[in-house]
Amino acid sequence: MMADYAHPEVLVSTDWVAAHADDPRVRLIEVDIDDRLYAQGHIPNALGWCWHTDLCDRIRRNLLTPLQFQRLCSRAGITQGTTVVFYGDHHNWFAAYAFWHFKYYKHPDVRLMDGGSLKWEMEGRPYTRLVPTFPATRYQSFATDECIRARRELIFAFLDTKESWLVDVRSPEEFSGKVIAPPGMTETAQRAGHIPGAINIPWAETVCEDDTFKSYEEILDLYTSLGGRADREVITYCRIGERSSHTWFVLKYLLGFDKVRNYDGSWTEWGNLIDAPIEREVAEMVPQFSLAAAATSPC
Repeated sequence: MMADYAHPEVLVSTDWVAAHADDPRVRLIEVDIDDRLYAQGHIPNALGWCWHTDLCDRIRRNLLTPLQFQRLCSRAGITQGTTVVFYGDHHNWFAAYAFWHFKYYKHPDVRLMDGGSLKWEMEGRPYTRLVPTFPATRYQSFATDECIRARRELIFAFLDTKESWLVDVRSPEEFSGKVIAPPGMTETAQRAGHIPGAINIPWAETVCEDDTFKSYEEILDLYTSLGGRADREVITYCRIGERSSHTWFVLKYLLGFDKVRNYDGSWTEWGNLIDAPIEREVAEMVPQFSLAAAATSPC
């Protein structure tokens, strides 16, 4: 039951979305990793955003700047009073990333559709290829909530103190260092493994087969059995920050943990940083070294 979650107001059902599809106060947005999916069919009156073009700075590896964020919202007809509801493919990973991004810029009313695209499709609900248009607005928001974002400096601080609870939400294969990234994913790092001191709780442990979230009791038992506490700061990370946004949402809004941060740099940053320590649970591959090559090197 959604009512059992700590903040049930941020999670809406497919029934709620169907009932509010024509509500001018609601802006429904599909966020996918595959930008072709939206064109093939989407929920009526939903706009379509692609996470790596619409929700990222394409020059710097970073979130949108305040000006870029304002322009994105303005084009979508979003005001400070708009209820923004996200859903999408890939188990709502990127919808959760968009939710976190909007909370970073302190948008007042952001929600996630429970189950995402999979749930909507399983229920046989209608799709359309019509792209809606909305009058542009002049959205303004300059403030950010730095309390929900972790940067690499905070991870280095964690290595010294271990005061926070660092949760790696990737697969066990990624955590152990067996693979660097899931099959088919292009954003990657030079090294495999995990941040020392992290605990591995894959994001998938919190959802059902239809991508809806498990019950409050099931999720709470999962995290508390592994040492999680509501009064302890938690930092989540994955590979590029989208799966960790999903777990950040679970911990902060479903369980009600007070201090939860998402390390959006995640493994593609940490696994490439010079002097950043890592741990792995598989044998390290030793590169072949040529004495002849070394002898002729100008360095």
